[in-house]
Amino acid sequence: MDVLELHRFLVERPSVSGNEAAVADFVQGVLCTTGADVERRDNNVIARAGRGPRLLLNSHLDTVPAGVGWDRDPWTPTVEGGRIYGLGSNDAKASVAAMMSAFMNVAGAGGPCEVVLMLCQEEETGGAGTEAVWPWLRDEREWVPEGVVVGEPTGLEIGVAQRGLVIFELVALGDQCHAANADSLGARNPVWQLAEDIATLKHWQPEVEDPFLGPVSIQPTKLLGADAKNQVPAEARATFDVRTVPGCDHMALLGEVQRRVKSEVRAVSTRFAPYACPIAARILVAAKDARPASQTFGSSTLSDQAHFRDVPAVKCGPGLSARSHTPNEFVMEEEVLQGAEFYTRLISRFAEVAV
Repeated sequence: MDVLELHRFLVERPSVSGNEAAVADFVQGVLCTTGADVERRDNNVIARAGRGPRLLLNSHLDTVPAGVGWDRDPWTPTVEGGRIYGLGSNDAKASVAAMMSAFMNVAGAGGPCEVVLMLCQEEETGGAGTEAVWPWLRDEREWVPEGVVVGEPTGLEIGVAQRGLVIFELVALGDQCHAANADSLGARNPVWQLAEDIATLKHWQPEVEDPFLGPVSIQPTKLLGADAKNQVPAEARATFDVRTVPGCDHMALLGEVQRRVKSEVRAVSTRFAPYACPIAARILVAAKDARPASQTFGSSTLSDQAHFRDVPAVKCGPGLSARSHTPNEFVMEEEVLQGAEFYTRLISRFAEVAV
Protein backbone atom coordinates (compact mmCIF):
# COMPACT_ATOMS: atom_id res chain seq x y z
CA MET A 1 0.00 0.00 0.00
CA ASP A 2 1.57 3.30 -1.06
CA VAL A 3 1.16 6.46 0.95
CA LEU A 4 -1.56 7.97 -1.28
CA GLU A 5 -3.64 4.80 -1.09
CA LEU A 6 -3.14 4.74 2.66
CA HIS A 7 -4.23 8.37 2.86
CA ARG A 8 -7.39 7.62 0.87
CA PHE A 9 -8.36 4.80 3.22
CA LEU A 10 -7.86 7.09 6.22
CA VAL A 11 -10.00 9.90 4.78
CA GLU A 12 -12.89 7.66 3.79
CA ARG A 13 -13.29 6.46 7.39
CA PRO A 14 -15.26 9.12 9.33
CA SER A 15 -13.48 10.03 12.56
CA VAL A 16 -15.13 13.12 14.04
CA SER A 17 -13.78 13.62 17.58
CA GLY A 18 -15.22 11.00 19.91
CA ASN A 19 -15.99 8.58 17.06
CA GLU A 20 -12.56 7.40 15.92
CA ALA A 21 -13.11 3.64 16.32
CA ALA A 22 -13.34 2.83 12.59
CA VAL A 23 -10.15 4.67 11.63
CA ALA A 24 -8.32 3.34 14.72
CA ASP A 25 -9.34 -0.21 13.74
CA PHE A 26 -7.93 0.36 10.25
CA VAL A 27 -4.66 1.86 11.52
CA GLN A 28 -4.20 -0.90 14.05
CA GLY A 29 -4.83 -3.55 11.40
CA VAL A 30 -2.29 -2.06 8.99
CA LEU A 31 0.41 -1.61 11.63
CA CYS A 32 -0.06 -5.16 12.94
CA THR A 33 0.99 -6.51 9.53
CA THR A 34 4.43 -4.87 9.85
CA GLY A 35 5.70 -6.97 12.75
CA ALA A 36 5.77 -3.91 15.01
CA ASP A 37 4.72 -4.03 18.65
CA VAL A 38 1.21 -2.52 18.50
CA GLU A 39 -0.98 -1.52 21.44
CA ARG A 40 -4.44 0.03 21.59
CA ARG A 41 -5.70 2.28 24.36
CA ASP A 42 -9.29 3.27 23.66
CA ASN A 43 -8.99 4.76 20.14
CA ASN A 44 -5.32 5.61 20.49
CA VAL A 45 -2.94 3.36 18.54
CA ILE A 46 0.68 3.05 19.67
CA ALA A 47 3.24 1.09 17.64
CA ARG A 48 6.95 0.54 18.28
CA ALA A 49 9.68 -0.75 15.96
CA GLY A 50 13.37 -0.43 15.19
CA ARG A 51 16.55 -0.04 17.20
CA GLY A 52 18.68 2.98 17.97
CA PRO A 53 17.97 6.48 19.30
CA ARG A 54 14.42 6.89 20.53
CA LEU A 55 12.10 9.00 18.38
CA LEU A 56 8.37 9.60 18.84
CA LEU A 57 6.09 10.38 15.90
CA ASN A 58 2.74 11.76 17.04
CA SER A 59 -0.38 12.91 15.20
CA HIS A 60 -4.15 12.71 15.58
CA LEU A 61 -6.83 10.59 13.96
CA ASP A 62 -9.84 12.78 14.67
CA THR A 63 -11.40 15.60 12.68
CA VAL A 64 -13.83 18.40 13.36
CA PRO A 65 -17.39 17.94 11.99
CA ALA A 66 -17.87 18.80 8.33
CA GLY A 67 -20.00 21.85 9.11
CA VAL A 68 -21.74 23.97 6.49
CA GLY A 69 -20.39 24.89 3.08
CA TRP A 70 -19.37 21.46 1.78
CA ASP A 71 -20.61 20.76 -1.76
CA ARG A 72 -19.13 17.25 -1.91
CA ASP A 73 -19.25 14.17 0.33
CA PRO A 74 -16.70 14.86 3.10
CA TRP A 75 -15.84 11.15 3.41
CA THR A 76 -15.46 10.31 -0.26
CA PRO A 77 -11.92 11.38 -1.15
CA THR A 78 -11.72 12.74 -4.68
CA VAL A 79 -8.70 13.91 -6.66
CA GLU A 80 -8.97 16.92 -8.98
CA GLY A 81 -5.96 18.72 -10.39
CA GLY A 82 -3.65 17.09 -7.87
CA ARG A 83 -5.88 18.11 -4.94
CA ILE A 84 -7.23 15.41 -2.62
CA TYR A 85 -10.55 16.60 -1.22
CA GLY A 86 -12.03 15.14 1.96
CA LEU A 87 -12.64 15.90 5.62
CA GLY A 88 -9.35 15.56 7.49
CA SER A 89 -7.37 15.15 4.28
CA ASN A 90 -5.20 18.08 5.33
CA ASP A 91 -5.69 18.13 9.12
CA ALA A 92 -4.20 15.77 9.94
CA LYS A 93 -4.59 12.58 7.92
CA ALA A 94 -1.88 13.73 5.52
CA SER A 95 0.53 13.67 8.47
CA VAL A 96 -0.88 10.36 9.71
CA ALA A 97 -0.42 8.66 6.33
CA ALA A 98 3.08 10.09 5.87
CA MET A 99 4.14 9.07 9.39
CA MET A 100 2.70 5.57 8.94
CA SER A 101 4.61 5.19 5.68
CA ALA A 102 7.89 6.27 7.29
CA PHE A 103 7.26 4.06 10.32
CA MET A 104 6.58 0.99 8.18
CA ASN A 105 9.97 1.49 6.52
CA VAL A 106 11.55 1.37 9.99
CA ALA A 107 9.57 -1.75 10.91
CA GLY A 108 10.67 -3.48 7.72
CA ALA A 109 14.34 -2.53 8.02
CA GLY A 110 14.69 -2.84 11.80
CA GLY A 111 16.20 0.63 12.24
CA PRO A 112 17.95 3.05 12.25
CA CYS A 113 15.97 4.42 15.22
CA GLU A 114 13.66 3.00 17.82
CA VAL A 115 10.48 4.73 16.71
CA VAL A 116 7.15 4.91 18.48
CA LEU A 117 4.22 5.97 16.33
CA MET A 118 1.45 7.39 18.52
CA LEU A 119 -1.77 8.18 16.63
CA CYS A 120 -4.38 9.61 18.93
CA GLN A 121 -8.02 10.47 19.34
CA GLU A 122 -9.75 13.70 20.35
CA GLU A 123 -6.99 16.21 19.62
CA GLU A 124 -9.66 18.63 18.46
CA THR A 125 -11.83 18.43 21.57
CA GLY A 126 -10.43 16.95 24.76
CA GLY A 127 -7.80 15.17 26.81
CA ALA A 128 -8.43 11.50 25.96
CA GLY A 129 -5.72 11.43 23.29
CA THR A 130 -2.10 12.52 23.54
CA GLU A 131 -2.68 14.26 26.86
CA ALA A 132 -3.61 10.87 28.36
CA VAL A 133 -1.40 8.49 26.34
CA TRP A 134 1.88 10.38 26.60
CA PRO A 135 2.08 10.11 30.43
CA TRP A 136 1.20 6.41 30.14
CA LEU A 137 3.99 5.82 27.62
CA ARG A 138 6.49 7.89 29.60
CA ASP A 139 5.65 6.76 33.14
CA GLU A 140 4.09 3.30 32.91
CA ARG A 141 5.99 2.01 29.90
CA GLU A 142 9.07 4.01 30.96
CA TRP A 143 9.74 4.95 27.33
CA VAL A 144 11.14 8.44 26.98
CA PRO A 145 12.23 9.63 23.52
CA GLU A 146 15.15 11.90 22.70
CA GLY A 147 12.94 13.81 20.29
CA VAL A 148 9.30 14.19 19.23
CA VAL A 149 7.68 15.19 15.93
CA VAL A 150 4.06 16.34 16.10
CA GLY A 151 2.36 15.92 12.74
CA GLU A 152 0.22 18.92 11.82
CA PRO A 153 -0.20 20.79 8.51
CA THR A 154 2.70 23.26 8.54
CA GLY A 155 3.79 23.14 4.91
CA LEU A 156 6.76 21.14 6.23
CA GLU A 157 8.01 24.26 7.96
CA ILE A 158 9.33 23.47 11.44
CA GLY A 159 7.38 24.71 14.43
CA VAL A 160 9.83 25.27 17.27
CA ALA A 161 7.62 27.33 19.57
CA GLN A 162 3.92 27.35 20.30
CA ARG A 163 1.65 29.68 22.19
CA GLY A 164 -0.08 28.49 25.32
CA LEU A 165 -3.67 29.21 26.29
CA VAL A 166 -5.28 30.71 29.35
CA ILE A 167 -9.02 31.21 29.56
CA PHE A 168 -10.34 33.26 32.44
CA GLU A 169 -13.48 35.12 33.44
CA LEU A 170 -13.94 38.53 34.98
CA VAL A 171 -16.93 38.42 37.33
CA ALA A 172 -18.44 41.70 38.57
CA LEU A 173 -21.21 41.71 41.19
CA GLY A 174 -24.10 44.16 41.44
CA ASP A 175 -27.69 44.66 42.62
CA GLN A 176 -30.34 43.08 40.46
CA CYS A 177 -33.32 45.35 39.78
CA HIS A 178 -35.49 46.90 37.09
CA ALA A 179 -33.32 49.17 34.96
CA ALA A 180 -35.84 52.01 35.37
CA ASN A 181 -35.34 51.97 39.16
CA ALA A 182 -31.55 51.57 39.26
CA ASP A 183 -30.70 55.25 39.81
CA SER A 184 -33.32 55.87 42.49
CA LEU A 185 -32.30 52.71 44.34
CA GLY A 186 -28.60 53.45 44.06
CA ALA A 187 -28.14 49.98 42.60
CA ARG A 188 -24.70 48.82 41.55
CA ASN A 189 -24.71 47.90 37.88
CA PRO A 190 -21.94 45.31 37.40
CA VAL A 191 -21.82 45.97 33.67
CA TRP A 192 -20.21 49.37 34.31
CA GLN A 193 -17.51 47.77 36.46
CA LEU A 194 -16.95 45.06 33.90
CA ALA A 195 -16.60 47.65 31.12
CA GLU A 196 -14.06 49.59 33.17
CA ASP A 197 -12.01 46.45 33.79
CA ILE A 198 -12.14 45.41 30.13
CA ALA A 199 -10.82 48.86 29.16
CA THR A 200 -8.03 48.51 31.73
CA LEU A 201 -6.90 45.21 30.24
CA LYS A 202 -7.10 46.60 26.70
CA HIS A 203 -4.30 49.03 27.58
CA TRP A 204 -2.16 46.53 29.53
CA GLN A 205 0.53 44.42 27.92
CA PRO A 206 2.52 41.79 29.87
CA GLU A 207 6.25 42.43 29.54
CA VAL A 208 7.27 38.91 28.48
CA GLU A 209 7.81 38.50 24.73
CA ASP A 210 9.10 35.70 22.51
CA PRO A 211 11.37 36.19 19.45
CA PHE A 212 9.24 33.80 17.36
CA LEU A 213 5.78 34.53 18.73
CA GLY A 214 5.91 38.14 19.86
CA PRO A 215 3.94 39.43 22.87
CA VAL A 216 1.15 37.84 24.89
CA SER A 217 -2.26 38.32 23.24
CA ILE A 218 -5.29 39.12 25.44
CA GLN A 219 -8.75 39.17 23.85
CA PRO A 220 -12.23 39.39 25.41
CA THR A 221 -14.50 36.90 23.62
CA LYS A 222 -17.80 36.51 25.48
CA LEU A 223 -19.99 38.82 27.57
CA LEU A 224 -22.87 37.86 29.85
CA GLY A 225 -25.21 40.19 31.71
CA ALA A 226 -28.92 40.19 32.45
CA ASP A 227 -31.38 37.80 30.81
CA ALA A 228 -33.80 40.67 30.14
CA LYS A 229 -33.02 43.89 28.30
CA ASN A 230 -34.66 46.00 31.05
CA GLN A 231 -32.88 44.42 33.99
CA VAL A 232 -29.75 45.38 35.88
CA PRO A 233 -28.02 42.04 36.48
CA ALA A 234 -26.77 40.73 39.78
CA GLU A 235 -23.66 39.56 38.01
CA ALA A 236 -21.83 40.35 34.77
CA ARG A 237 -19.13 38.20 33.21
CA ALA A 238 -16.52 38.56 30.51
CA THR A 239 -14.52 35.64 29.14
CA PHE A 240 -10.96 36.26 27.98
CA ASP A 241 -8.81 34.22 25.61
CA VAL A 242 -5.10 34.73 26.37
CA ARG A 243 -2.42 33.33 24.07
CA THR A 244 0.76 33.08 26.09
CA VAL A 245 4.41 32.71 25.07
CA PRO A 246 7.39 30.81 26.51
CA GLY A 247 8.52 32.43 29.73
CA CYS A 248 4.97 33.35 30.74
CA ASP A 249 3.79 31.63 33.93
CA HIS A 250 0.03 31.16 33.75
CA MET A 251 -0.76 31.53 37.43
CA ALA A 252 1.50 34.57 37.73
CA LEU A 253 -0.28 36.14 34.76
CA LEU A 254 -3.67 35.66 36.42
CA GLY A 255 -2.27 37.27 39.55
CA GLU A 256 -1.18 40.28 37.49
CA VAL A 257 -4.64 40.55 35.97
CA GLN A 258 -6.28 40.47 39.41
CA ARG A 259 -4.05 43.30 40.64
CA ARG A 260 -5.26 45.51 37.79
CA VAL A 261 -9.02 44.96 37.93
CA LYS A 262 -11.79 45.25 40.53
CA SER A 263 -13.83 42.32 39.23
CA GLU A 264 -13.03 38.83 40.46
CA VAL A 265 -10.72 36.81 38.21
CA ARG A 266 -11.72 33.16 37.83
CA ALA A 267 -9.47 30.71 35.96
CA VAL A 268 -11.32 28.52 33.45
CA SER A 269 -8.35 26.75 31.83
CA THR A 270 -4.60 27.02 32.33
CA ARG A 271 -3.40 23.57 31.25
CA PHE A 272 -2.04 24.43 27.80
CA ALA A 273 1.37 25.88 28.62
CA PRO A 274 3.49 27.58 25.94
CA TYR A 275 6.28 25.50 24.45
CA ALA A 276 9.74 26.16 23.04
CA CYS A 277 12.09 23.53 21.64
CA PRO A 278 15.76 23.98 22.60
CA ILE A 279 17.65 25.38 19.61
CA ALA A 280 20.40 22.77 19.86
CA ALA A 281 18.01 19.82 20.27
CA ARG A 282 18.82 16.72 18.25
CA ILE A 283 15.32 16.60 16.75
CA LEU A 284 15.55 20.18 15.49
CA VAL A 285 18.98 19.62 13.94
CA ALA A 286 17.71 16.44 12.26
CA ALA A 287 14.57 18.16 10.95
CA LYS A 288 16.61 20.98 9.41
CA ASP A 289 19.02 18.49 7.85
CA ALA A 290 16.13 16.42 6.46
CA ARG A 291 14.74 19.44 4.60
CA PRO A 292 17.18 22.35 4.41
CA ALA A 293 14.56 24.51 2.66
CA SER A 294 12.30 24.42 5.73
CA GLN A 295 12.09 27.51 7.91
CA THR A 296 11.55 27.53 11.67
CA PHE A 297 8.54 29.38 13.04
CA GLY A 298 6.45 29.99 16.11
CA SER A 299 2.86 28.74 16.03
CA SER A 300 -0.08 30.76 17.32
CA THR A 301 -2.41 27.74 17.19
CA LEU A 302 -2.56 24.93 19.74
CA SER A 303 -1.58 21.34 19.05
CA ASP A 304 -0.42 18.29 20.99
CA GLN A 305 3.07 19.82 21.05
CA ALA A 306 1.87 21.49 24.27
CA HIS A 307 1.93 18.13 26.08
CA PHE A 308 5.64 17.44 25.48
CA ARG A 309 7.06 20.07 27.81
CA ASP A 310 9.60 17.62 29.24
CA VAL A 311 11.19 16.52 25.92
CA PRO A 312 12.40 18.34 22.77
CA ALA A 313 9.57 18.46 20.22
CA VAL A 314 8.93 20.08 16.85
CA LYS A 315 5.65 20.47 14.94
CA CYS A 316 5.94 19.66 11.25
CA GLY A 317 3.80 18.03 8.60
CA PRO A 318 2.38 18.15 5.06
CA GLY A 319 -0.50 20.45 4.14
CA LEU A 320 -1.29 24.00 5.19
CA SER A 321 -2.88 25.20 8.42
CA ALA A 322 -5.04 27.72 6.51
CA ARG A 323 -6.99 24.83 4.92
CA SER A 324 -7.85 23.22 8.26
CA HIS A 325 -11.51 23.19 9.32
CA THR A 326 -12.66 24.71 6.01
CA PRO A 327 -15.41 23.51 3.63
CA ASN A 328 -14.06 21.26 0.86
CA GLU A 329 -10.82 20.74 2.77
CA PHE A 330 -8.00 19.44 0.60
CA VAL A 331 -4.33 18.54 0.50
CA MET A 332 -2.09 18.23 -2.54
CA GLU A 333 -0.99 14.74 -3.59
CA GLU A 334 2.55 16.06 -3.87
CA GLU A 335 2.40 17.34 -0.30
CA VAL A 336 1.51 13.89 1.04
CA LEU A 337 4.38 12.33 -0.92
CA GLN A 338 6.80 15.00 0.28
CA GLY A 339 5.62 14.44 3.86
CA ALA A 340 6.41 10.73 3.71
CA GLU A 341 9.82 11.49 2.22
CA PHE A 342 10.51 14.12 4.87
CA TYR A 343 9.67 11.86 7.83
CA THR A 344 11.73 9.04 6.33
CA ARG A 345 14.76 11.30 5.90
CA LEU A 346 14.26 12.80 9.36
CA ILE A 347 14.40 9.34 10.95
CA SER A 348 17.66 8.64 9.11
CA ARG A 349 19.18 11.99 10.08
CA PHE A 350 18.04 11.64 13.68
CA ALA A 351 20.07 8.44 13.95
CA GLU A 352 23.17 10.19 12.59
CA VAL A 353 23.13 13.49 14.48
CA ALA A 354 25.81 13.61 17.16
CA VAL A 355 24.60 14.33 20.69
